[in-house]
Amino acid sequence: MGRGDPSIPGAVPNAAGPTSSEADRPPSLGNVEEGSDSKPDPQAGASTGSGPTSHRLSGGGGAPAASTSVRGRPEILWPVFGPVTGLRGIGPKTAQVLDGAGLGRPRDLLFTLPQGGVDRRLRESIREVPLPAVVTVAVRVERHRPPPAKGRPHVVTVADAQTSFQIVFFHAPADWPARALPLGSRRVVSGKVELFDGVGRMAHPDHILPEEELAAIPGYEPVYPLAGGVSQKVMGKAAQGALALAPDLPEWIDPGLREREAFPPWREALMQAHAPEGGPDLRPDAPARRRLAYDELLAHQLTLALARATARRARGQVTRGDGDLRARVLGALPYEPTGAQRRAVAEIEADMASTRRMNRLLQGDVGAGKTLVALLALLIAVEAGGQGALMAPTGILAQQHYEGIRPLAEAAGVTVELFTGRDKGAERAAKLAALAEGRIHVLVGTHALFQKDVEFRDLRLAVVDEQHRFGVAQRMELGAKGASADVLVMTATPIPRSLALAQYGDMDLSVLDEKPPGRKPVTTVLASTERLDEVVGRLRAAIAEGRQAYWVCPLVEESDQSDLTAAEVRFRQLQSILGERVGLVHGRLAPAEKDAAMQAFVEGRTALLVATTVIEVGVNVPNASIMVIERAETFGLAQLHQLRGRVGRGSAQSTCVLLYEPPLGETARRRLTLLRESEDGFRIAEEDLAIRGAGDVIGTAQSGLPRFRIADLERQTGLMAIAQSDARKLLHDDPRLESPRGQAARLLLWLMEQDRAIRLIGVG
Repeated sequence: MGRGDPSIPGAVPNAAGPTSSEADRPPSLGNVEEGSDSKPDPQAGASTGSGPTSHRLSGGGGAPAASTSVRGRPEILWPVFGPVTGLRGIGPKTAQVLDGAGLGRPRDLLFTLPQGGVDRRLRESIREVPLPAVVTVAVRVERHRPPPAKGRPHVVTVADAQTSFQIVFFHAPADWPARALPLGSRRVVSGKVELFDGVGRMAHPDHILPEEELAAIPGYEPVYPLAGGVSQKVMGKAAQGALALAPDLPEWIDPGLREREAFPPWREALMQAHAPEGGPDLRPDAPARRRLAYDELLAHQLTLALARATARRARGQVTRGDGDLRARVLGALPYEPTGAQRRAVAEIEADMASTRRMNRLLQGDVGAGKTLVALLALLIAVEAGGQGALMAPTGILAQQHYEGIRPLAEAAGVTVELFTGRDKGAERAAKLAALAEGRIHVLVGTHALFQKDVEFRDLRLAVVDEQHRFGVAQRMELGAKGASADVLVMTATPIPRSLALAQYGDMDLSVLDEKPPGRKPVTTVLASTERLDEVVGRLRAAIAEGRQAYWVCPLVEESDQSDLTAAEVRFRQLQSILGERVGLVHGRLAPAEKDAAMQAFVEGRTALLVATTVIEVGVNVPNASIMVIERAETFGLAQLHQLRGRVGRGSAQSTCVLLYEPPLGETARRRLTLLRESEDGFRIAEEDLAIRGAGDVIGTAQSGLPRFRIADLERQTGLMAIAQSDARKLLHDDPRLESPRGQAARLLLWLMEQDRAIRLIGVG
């Protein structure tokens, strides 16, 4: 059945024309909607409990007591967690489409806010608006011209207060336009008007109504994000149905904070957000949207704060060292640690000496000296008679950590061993036996450290490097190898404060914001690919002087979809120019080949290493002083900064050449110029966030970043910080969330599906 069909309630087939927007277009012109006069199912909440009774499904009366169902979810929330078939006008087929788009419950619809809007305020004439534009006007129907031939439109001439224009219908049932727009009748029409040969034309109006029903057209109509074949009309109707089920909930925001931030009440904020009155209401800083974003951030921060509090309550081993091993290592260093390094070690030492388990993030820019801090922390564990483990994301990085810390550690009498998935047979068995007996003090490795048969005699500290590459779910797995082992996570990726709060809000934070003495700044230059021969010539001269260099390409092999130079092609070209001392490493090489290529470069047997971004993290070759990044405009800022950090590690002045393909777009130029001007990784990360967004900065797939429906991490940094402070204060004052505000916060956690937090406080 279609709109305007006499069998559909509200569609009038006689000369009086349609009396509601149900007849605003013929059935072939849009998605067919299913009529459903069914009331919301009293068992709509059955999946979460025994289900509320029907009187509970009325809209927004006073909030009943937050009684709890058998399965845990408070009864007051049952209506918004039921199926969307309980919404008026949503039948099973439409419900299936909504469910496929991730909108299977009223709650999902409540938190899917309009992304735009259409101004449908009534105008006197289409002449009042620059065309093309959506216009709403009252018209008199003057003439019908049925299609003269198949495939031609039905044209209706109408007149507003100042001019005439045409309304056209393609492929409409023969009698439909005459029923929708009876000759001589007055109607309000709303739709996009364009000029054709100087004549205004509105094709398939979005709304056709009698003048007395003008109020049915909102002055500013929300436009929702769509997916899975859901139409705007279905989405709008479903959202209104969901809003009718939204209960009045007790306030979970601190009264003083709510007044200071001018947050409207929760239900009122939902209503306002779904009924914007103009562009300003769609911005993240609109009061209703800020309130709803804050709710998301508060629920997230409550979850992290509860996890943090739980971790703090969990008893850890008291690990105190006498400082002897650390003193030996520091005495062997050719330089003094920075103040930031000393501060970080002191924070770690205090954590390890406490009765609670350490869960700390060590964040430092490229070259800030995280490895030394990690080694000193591991030595605390060994001084106390225990063991330490350091896990890296790749075999290359694990090897580098091992080679970096072993000389210092062994000079202090500490046994360090490397363990990766390549250890086989008797060698592997021997390492495992030595580890279990305590003869290995510090074990460095990859994911292989997670394996079940890897057993420590007394693991006191687990250090996880470049944690975001593992995925947050693995954060605590290594720590589980020891009875209450402390956990230190390290990252060389400077993370903007808002993302750090979102991703690591459950952890204590140490920041290395100084660089060790002696590290010279890297000179960064921009060069067009038109100067490629000049760059290669200078590279040849540098190699002749005994220097080493990296040449980074964005792709491994040529692609039909891209003109980016492949690593393998560039390798062959450079090898033909510079000779056999050119190596190649990329992610598709077999592990043994990759390691061999890296080792040859580390040992100086190759002078130039052509690579993909596989060398982005952790590779340490002090003699390498030149970094060429080809098609630099295709990389993100943070990634460019990481790649640049591979040079500048020795005594020679280092250079990073950013090769770009002209002409540069505005965003790319902004990125590369900032990189040329700054070596401050935190400033670069903030700019990268502003340009690319949260998911790209960290890498959405493994970032562990929460997927917020409303909150915008790029634009609402301040809200995240407020939410963290508020969540921690609430839990400090009311650890089990038993006060009136605490009970309301429990409702918020249920509403935001923070099941982990609910388990931590024992709800239900």
